[in-house]
Amino acid sequence: MHEMGIAMQIAEIATASIPADMQGARVQRVNLKVGKLSAIVADSLRFCFDLVVKETPLEGAELVIEELPVVVRCKACENQWTVTEPVFVCPVCKSGDIDILSGRELDITSIEIEDED
Repeated sequence: MHEMGIAMQIAEIATASIPADMQGARVQRVNLKVGKLSAIVADSLRFCFDLVVKETPLEGAELVIEELPVVVRCKACENQWTVTEPVFVCPVCKSGDIDILSGRELDITSIEIEDED
């Protein structure tokens, strides 16, 4: 389960994002964008994240995951579409020569911190 390693990295990045002058601050929410091709199981990632952040400034933080669709563009005819089935063939010209425009992302978009002082 690679979600555990990813959860550990997210926790490390979020912890490092707490400013040094905000002693006692806690992370309330970590917002992610995850592409469908990233092979991340959202529920597994949330479960692992909750385990990893116990007894840290992230304990109780919400992990918000926005799943991004797979969007591709045909190199032959420039048609762009959202892939909804495991078929990567242009519906217009039937070419399989495509560029993947989105769907592989795994990005932390924001980290929300609350100062408890």
